[in-house]
Amino acid sequence: MPDEQKQVVRRNVGRGMGRVVEKPKNFKLTVKKIIKNLNLLKVPMGIALVLSIISSIFSIISPNKLSEITNTIEEGMYAQAGIDFATLKDISLFLLIVYMLSAIFSYISNFLMATVANKFAKGLRTSIFKKINKVPLKYFDSHSIGDTLSRVTNDVDTVGQMISQNLGSLMSAVTQLIGSLIMMFITNSTMAVTAVISSLLGFSLMGLILSKSQKYFKARQEELGKLNGYIEEIYSGHNVVKVYNGKKEAIQRFNALNESVFNCNMKSQFLSGLMQPIMGFVGNFSYVAVCVVGALLTMNNSINFGVIIAFIVYVRLFTNPLSQIAQGMTTVQSAVAAAERVFEFIDEEEMSDETDKNKTVDIKNAKGNITFEHVKFGYNKDKVIIKDFNVDVKRGQKVAIVGPTGAGKTTMVNLLMKFYEITSGDIKIDGVSINDMTRENVHKLFTMVLQDTWLFNGTVKENIIFNRENVSDEKVKEVCKNVGIDHFINTLPNGYDFVLTDNDSVSAGQKQLLTIARGMVDDAPFLILDEATSNVDTRTEELVQKAMDKLIEGRTSFIIAHRLSTIKNADIILVMKDGNIIEQGNHDELMAMNGFYTSLYNSQFEKIA
Repeated sequence: MPDEQKQVVRRNVGRGMGRVVEKPKNFKLTVKKIIKNLNLLKVPMGIALVLSIISSIFSIISPNKLSEITNTIEEGMYAQAGIDFATLKDISLFLLIVYMLSAIFSYISNFLMATVANKFAKGLRTSIFKKINKVPLKYFDSHSIGDTLSRVTNDVDTVGQMISQNLGSLMSAVTQLIGSLIMMFITNSTMAVTAVISSLLGFSLMGLILSKSQKYFKARQEELGKLNGYIEEIYSGHNVVKVYNGKKEAIQRFNALNESVFNCNMKSQFLSGLMQPIMGFVGNFSYVAVCVVGALLTMNNSINFGVIIAFIVYVRLFTNPLSQIAQGMTTVQSAVAAAERVFEFIDEEEMSDETDKNKTVDIKNAKGNITFEHVKFGYNKDKVIIKDFNVDVKRGQKVAIVGPTGAGKTTMVNLLMKFYEITSGDIKIDGVSINDMTRENVHKLFTMVLQDTWLFNGTVKENIIFNRENVSDEKVKEVCKNVGIDHFINTLPNGYDFVLTDNDSVSAGQKQLLTIARGMVDDAPFLILDEATSNVDTRTEELVQKAMDKLIEGRTSFIIAHRLSTIKNADIILVMKDGNIIEQGNHDELMAMNGFYTSLYNSQFEKIA
């Protein structure tokens, strides 16, 4: 990728512009995708929902028994025999058993739903991690790292919490709502109609709020991803921010992004927050309506006092689910917005693996010849970076690629590794087109040492032999001695078994030497060095250069370098400008031309007056 384009991407990411905020997608479509992903967990989830329904049914039948207790006490107060305590005992024991079973079933249901939620979240994270290895590099050219991490962490956790804490509660609430409605009509239709009519207002308002607030939940997740992306970038470049006194600007940008998240939160929570007080008002209004109508019916001897007691409990059972549904739908909206972002990433275009399935060519013992034939490439259709690239590299040759920033040096390596698909032309390895080879096969043929160092939490030895099998300790130590990092490793506690972490004070040069050692351990026939010595001091650079000269013997190597003094002994030097090779030859031949290469070379040794 050209350096100018990298800088634009970095600036965009730093400004929270890693991705464009899209309009909210289809709510129903996202819900269907969630249900589809839950299909593998349908058995435990089904059991949990059934138990939740049974628990709700137990709580629904209890008011009818409370009515019997009230009637028994009322009748006993006016009867000569007094209160029938035996009947009260039987009813009370029945209610105790019902409430205990309801609590047990509710606990089991919640436990199963928590298990389902954890497995569901685990599955989503696995899908995202697999997807990261399948999406083309151009995706990360336009999306911030923090935004992608936010999808793996915040968004997945939001969906998981909804399933764990709200799905079972919503099912229970719906069951209570329907069950209490049925029991109310069975007990007294007049009072049931009163309760339903008084609650219709709440349903209509809740539907209106849900339709208006979803877009703000979507925007909140988008803005949160931007904020996470900026925090990740500023944290990783904390030293640079301090050196350039960028604290004030960084805080201002953070405050702007934080304000955006705050505004989206305010709008979404304001609308969704209206549902709770509205449902509370509807519930209280229903209490009043039932009490008034019940009093009138009692005065007319249409019902007894126990029916009123039962209806007061039924109204609570009827209105409480409304509040739970209102609260649950708030979480559901947030979860659906988060799920949209997760599925957006999972549904991103992948590198064409379908064509790899039909590719049977597998070069295991490459000779080391590479040919570029009229290669043309552009990161987008409007801007062609590589216009007509032709070169024939023979086995064992050391090829240096030089040129000004944005000439297309790194782009050529990316095309060679099949990180990007060429627009036209062909690249052949030992006469075989890379289009006929799988990406995995191409990657096995190359060892890459990049300018950007990467070390993971693990021992020194594990970092050096990364993803390589049957590498002896003697081999590792020999490579480290050639690189000049062996002395440093021996000064560490436990030496090669020392565990590297982010908190360890390992210099940039030492990190680079470790990554160079990692590349030397590999026995691939092709070697790519992209500014591999940029972070190494002059004395160490000479040692590394000698070690690399020994390493590349018999191998075909491509070296991208800005320090032209490091590639004077290259067999072929390709001088690139504006995506084309304008000069080609060894150092002496190019210097004799007195052309663009000569100008580049001499510019590095000019003395500033």
